[in-house]
Amino acid sequence: MNTAVPGLGAATIPPPLLYAGGALALVLLAWLLVICGRYLSADKGTRASIRQAWRIRRTWPRLARNLGLVTTDRTPTFLQSLTASGNGTGGKPEPRILTPGLSTKVDRYGVVVTVKTVAKVGLAEFQKHADHLADAWACTRVSINPDRPGTLRIRAVRDEPLLIPYTCTPEGKPPADLSVWDLGLDEYALATVLRMDNVPGVCVAGLPGYGKTSLISKLIAALAPSDAVQFAVADGKVSEAHEGDYADVTDRLFAFVGDDLEAANKLFTRLVNLRRARSSAIRRVLGTPNMWAKGPSKAWPLVVLVIDEAHTYFRDYKGSDPTTKKYAALTADNARLIEDLVKKGRSVGMVVIVATQKPTGDAIPTFIRDVCPVSLSFAQKTTESAVAALGEDIRNWPDANPVTMQDPGYVGVATMARQGHEGFTRVRIPYVDPADTARVAADTAPLTADPGLLLDLLTCPHLLKGDDLDTTA
Repeated sequence: MNTAVPGLGAATIPPPLLYAGGALALVLLAWLLVICGRYLSADKGTRASIRQAWRIRRTWPRLARNLGLVTTDRTPTFLQSLTASGNGTGGKPEPRILTPGLSTKVDRYGVVVTVKTVAKVGLAEFQKHADHLADAWACTRVSINPDRPGTLRIRAVRDEPLLIPYTCTPEGKPPADLSVWDLGLDEYALATVLRMDNVPGVCVAGLPGYGKTSLISKLIAALAPSDAVQFAVADGKVSEAHEGDYADVTDRLFAFVGDDLEAANKLFTRLVNLRRARSSAIRRVLGTPNMWAKGPSKAWPLVVLVIDEAHTYFRDYKGSDPTTKKYAALTADNARLIEDLVKKGRSVGMVVIVATQKPTGDAIPTFIRDVCPVSLSFAQKTTESAVAALGEDIRNWPDANPVTMQDPGYVGVATMARQGHEGFTRVRIPYVDPADTARVAADTAPLTADPGLLLDLLTCPHLLKGDDLDTTA
């Protein structure tokens, strides 16, 4: 039975077409409802990003032509060739203008644009027009990097992520991968991590109150739920464990010393002896010369030594009186011991985090500072301090120089070298409430163990080849 359509006289539409049209209308309606639902349920920033993404897609063909991000294809397709020969004119078909296709993904800070490149329009051409894209899309900045083969990833940031503080609540769960440490969000609001496998030393610098200790506390809170990590702290700001910034995590530390140089020297000597013992036993126990080939375990944990206000332990004392000579000998020996750990601790699973305000040679000996593969710096007052923390190359990246981050809005923002890439990036470190850090430390206190005693268990005569290390421990 056919259905007559008013106004069309005898014209009729078969029922199957009516059903298909109705189904299509329902699908479109459902799609619109989903889009509207996502928009209405999003926060204010994400809704602005949704509108921004729509404008980017709508205006892209015209913008691409204006910026020259298109290519002219003068080779006719097979269909065009057939059409031209069929006309009998023998004329060439009009050349085609090829525009890179794109898709978008939004978040509260902006839009991620994935672009499919075309001939002669690739990474270099897009990077050349990064500032023009930022202006056209009303963005603070635009980052352009290669993605999959034949595609580019454009990060368009509308708001300044570095100036938006945010908090992080530790879940109290062991991290899935101990070789990767989460830091925070970079200046494009992208998650930033530190690759820590085979890294023996980290240097953290910056003015007081700008985030050094907060960063370290965040790392402890994140790693504490794992029984494959053990911590020791030397805090040069205090004398006793119940004082200062690490008072809330002492239950999760297998060792702590304050500003007592003799106590610090004993701890550093203890850890160097552990390093030597591990180096001697690693092939026999783990069957490999590098712990990272298997990863940390409960029996052979990653040992993290934090040295806060490091200049306390390395100061070059001058004087001829007995007390000064004693202090000078202790600080010189401290430097020797930490140099041993930083230069030789990588393969046996030991990492030293050295934190100080101004990492010049008088605060951290250069033979320690310069062999730390990873460096981060919060705000600095002088270029000399920035260079000491990050190296001479920071002079070539003025936008990332920590000297420009002395404004209070940059508290909690650090500059670091981009691992695996040239240049530097700035990272907003999330704030972790000390109460949450204390909670995690208290909950995970039973996981605390002396790595020296664990090694003794592993090297006992009864340990047979092939025994489960975690069970043995």
